[in-house]
Amino acid sequence: MGLRAVLFDLDDTLLWDARCVDEAFEAVCLHARQRTGVDAKRLEEAVREEAKALYASYDVYPFTQMIGINPFEGLWGRFRDGKPEFFRKLEALAPQYRKEAWTRGLKALGVDDADLGRELGEMFAAERRKRSIVFEETYEVLDALKGKFPLLLLTNGSPELQREKIAAEPNLAPYFDHIVISGEFGEGKPSAALFRHALGLLGIAPEEGIMVGDKLTTDILGASRVGMPSVWVNREGKERTGDISPTYEIRNLRELPGIVEALR
Repeated sequence: MGLRAVLFDLDDTLLWDARCVDEAFEAVCLHARQRTGVDAKRLEEAVREEAKALYASYDVYPFTQMIGINPFEGLWGRFRDGKPEFFRKLEALAPQYRKEAWTRGLKALGVDDADLGRELGEMFAAERRKRSIVFEETYEVLDALKGKFPLLLLTNGSPELQREKIAAEPNLAPYFDHIVISGEFGEGKPSAALFRHALGLLGIAPEEGIMVGDKLTTDILGASRVGMPSVWVNREGKERTGDISPTYEIRNLRELPGIVEALR
């Protein structure tokens, strides 16, 4: 039984989300340096740490972990969509979370200014929203696969936020026969139920699909739970730890067409 469909993760597989976040932090922290004289890099480090700690303190944190919404998405997401009531709590929390994370980061460097914290929090959301970066090989590889296989985009996160990321790249969505967002389904990767839902949309057995993603603990683990082959996109050459084993490991998406053609 040969390969019949390819499933892709979105963030840091097709879209370079980490770089967008890095650039937004850089822009805001340089602005803060001009305003206060603080060291921009130290402020970024402080805000990142404060944001993660604050995020983990909220009662919605287990839900965000299950759906797959990270602390830095919380710093710019609006969360106005999504059926579970937890999204309404996130929507209400988000403005205060942005303000508090930046205020605490400033305070860690000796600047106690809640008004500036609010300003920087809103500036970060705006700066992140300006950016959409795809990896240089993304469209080349999608072009190579489109028409040969049905393609499905399987992404964790808030429905509104993930659709905003996709809409920022208007050429991206037409490549996919289906787009599945964890916040719409109600469970996130590595949920076996989510992967079975995706397979059902494609009308294929697990061994007839292949999951392509950058995270062992979500993309690769979820695929393994339903018996589907997987490709780990390990651009940074990270060492694999634990017992999560991808079927294939690549450093660049350009290696993918050769793999899927061999499995066809």
